[in-house]
Amino acid sequence: MEVNVHQAKTQLSQLLRRVAAGEEIIIARGGKPVAKLIPIAGAGSRVLGCDQGRFTVPEDFNATLDEEVLESFER
Repeated sequence: MEVNVHQAKTQLSQLLRRVAAGEEIIIARGGKPVAKLIPIAGAGSRVLGCDQGRFTVPEDFNATLDEEVLESFER
């Protein structure tokens, strides 16, 4: 879809909804394209649990760190 600058100003919210749905919008000035509104990659909804089973939390995850490691954080 192509719109002129005036349309882009007055209908920005509507255009952004269309872009969020996957559409690309060209903005033109004097009939010449000058900008493109495109969806941001990966901006869709997140799917919880899609990495389930890919990582196992070790038993000692909350174990106290060695003194040497703790001192390295304080330097």
